[in-house]
Amino acid sequence: MKIPKRIAAAVINSLKGGVVPRIGLPYITVGREAEISALLNDVDIISEGGASFRFIVGKYGSGKSFLLQTIRNYVMDKNFVVVDADLSPERRLQGTKGQGLATYKELVRNMSTKTRPEGGALTLILERWISNIQNDVVSCDNILPEHPDFEKAVEKRIFTVINRLSEMVHGFDFAKLLNLYFKAYFKGDDETKNKVVKWFRGEYISKTEAKAELGVNIIITDDDWYEYIKLFAMFLKGAGYSGLLILVDELVNIYKIPNSITRQYNYEKILTMYNDTLQGKAKYMGIIMGGTPQCIEDTRRGVYSYEALRSRLAEGRFASENARDMLAPVIKLAPLTNEEMLVLTEKLSKIHSVLFEYEPTITEGELAEFIKIEFGRIGAEKNITPREVIRDFIELLNIIYQNPKKSVSELLGSNEFAFSTADTDDDNDFAELEI
Repeated sequence: MKIPKRIAAAVINSLKGGVVPRIGLPYITVGREAEISALLNDVDIISEGGASFRFIVGKYGSGKSFLLQTIRNYVMDKNFVVVDADLSPERRLQGTKGQGLATYKELVRNMSTKTRPEGGALTLILERWISNIQNDVVSCDNILPEHPDFEKAVEKRIFTVINRLSEMVHGFDFAKLLNLYFKAYFKGDDETKNKVVKWFRGEYISKTEAKAELGVNIIITDDDWYEYIKLFAMFLKGAGYSGLLILVDELVNIYKIPNSITRQYNYEKILTMYNDTLQGKAKYMGIIMGGTPQCIEDTRRGVYSYEALRSRLAEGRFASENARDMLAPVIKLAPLTNEEMLVLTEKLSKIHSVLFEYEPTITEGELAEFIKIEFGRIGAEKNITPREVIRDFIELLNIIYQNPKKSVSELLGSNEFAFSTADTDDDNDFAELEI
């Protein structure tokens, strides 16, 4: 396997730590063809001016985050901009103490493109937008940069792009700030450019501060941050990108909110996003949210506790484990098969050997025996997740590497290899909430 050592290190270290690596996913992707195909179909719709909304539902460690990151990489290759955020007690979809704005800030901070996959791509996007328009003026209008009419020709084209935004909610101010950035770009005024970027990142605390520095009497707040995400989607299309994909993980943190009214406000925000995408109020934008079955389906405090969402999202009578509807708004992750896990362990064995520079000695028979033991545990059929199997396997590889005199068969057949006992019962995770 030809994989750079730094990527091999990121993959092994991330998986051993129970998190999804942000790079190197193509080296370890197995299964999920149906889910990926369904989501990529949405991507085609988004690029043509549509919008989509999906929930990815699965137990802890079942591969939700892995699937989100896989789609993230796919769409960036298709010239999409991706923003992603994990919800937390400090980051929600709706709040009164900056929690909604905190989510917006995290999304913009993680704004990524193919050339800037690690995030922080906002400035790069703005610069590319102006540069592309300059190139169009040169190639289409035959006006060179040194010509006195060049700046006016560029400004005319920029006005065409931002004028489309003016009709949207807060679009006038958004367009005004884009124009400010363009003028500062031409003047070489880095200070003003930085102030505009600061505004787009949601970092202005008061309207007075924004008015004094930029001449706009508006700032991004908890209540309206989502409107600016829709504006970004339209702007990005005009700037030469295919669209915007928004990834929101850890919906369980809304489920955990103790105050029922606060939870309902957050579910109301989800309903707004859902309706916007399905009714055509949002364009060039896709939203994917990830959560556990309980945080979605619990009718007391989950997403389904909000009747307007439950009636829209609940499965019909015909869907089953053997006949899943991949066009439905909720995609439930099926467990990876034993064969798929066998392929995954083989890939991980090769990556581990690249990282630590040794010839892999584990055989296909030993890999099969490992999978057999893992899935042979009591309750494994319902409770075991890819995260547990991967963590155990990397531990096995580490032990063999550090103790070359020991054989894989010896470890698998002895008590020295202790299988992990991570929590597998979702109900236990929220026992404290049932008071």
